Amino acid sequence: MDHAVKVTYRCFELDPTSERDIKQNMYEMLAAKYRMSLEQAKANCQNMVQMAREVGLDFQLDQLILTNTFDAHRLTMFAKDKGLMHEMTDRILRAYYTESKHIGDHATLTDLAEEVGLQREEVAEMLASNEMSDKVRGDEQKAKEYGIQSIPFFLVNGKYSITGAQPTEVFVQTLQQIIEQDGLHADENSGTVCDDNGCDTPEK
Repeated sequence: MDHAVKVTYRCFELDPTSERDIKQNMYEMLAAKYRMSLEQAKANCQNMVQMAREVGLDFQLDQLILTNTFDAHRLTMFAKDKGLMHEMTDRILRAYYTESKHIGDHATLTDLAEEVGLQREEVAEMLASNEMSDKVRGDEQKAKEYGIQSIPFFLVNGKYSITGAQPTEVFVQTLQQIIEQDGLHADENSGTVCDDNGCDTPEK
C-alpha cells in the first residue's frame, strides 16, 4: 500500500480456563466443543491446513499440542517491551502450529525467547513470576469492551473492524476505504502519512 500501516498484536485467549497439559488432541477437542463427529472435525481442519499451505504455511495439526496460552501471551508482552513482539509472536506460532512444541511449558518458551534474542535468565525469571499478567488481562479487558468474542479480529484506528481470516484484497480495499474516510493522504515520494494533526514518516 502507499500508506504506512503499523500492526500491533494484542492478547486474546480463546479459552482462559484451559489446563496447561491437555490430553485431548485438536480433533477430539473440536468434536466435543462443537458437537460434531471426529471425521467432521478432521475435515474442517484439513480445509484450514490447505488454506495455510496456499500462503506458504505448514500446519501440522495431527501433532499439535493443546495447552493454556496465558504464559505465552505474557512472554509476547515481555518481548514487546524489548522491541521484539513481532519476532516473538511469529516464533511462538511456528513452534505451535508447525513444530508441535508445547508452548505452555516454561522451558520451551524460554528456548524460543532466546532464539529471537531475549535474555534467557530474564525470561525464566519473568515466567516464574506474575510479571506481565496485568498487561495480558488489560488487553483481554479491552477486547471485552469492544465486544470481541473470536479471532482473528482486526481493529483499525480504534473504530473500524475486519473480522475473520480474509483475503489480502479485502484488507487492502478496507484500509483504503478507511484512509479515504478518515481523510488521510500520503506523499508518494517520501512515504509520509498525514492527517489533521500533522505528518509522520515511517521508519525505513
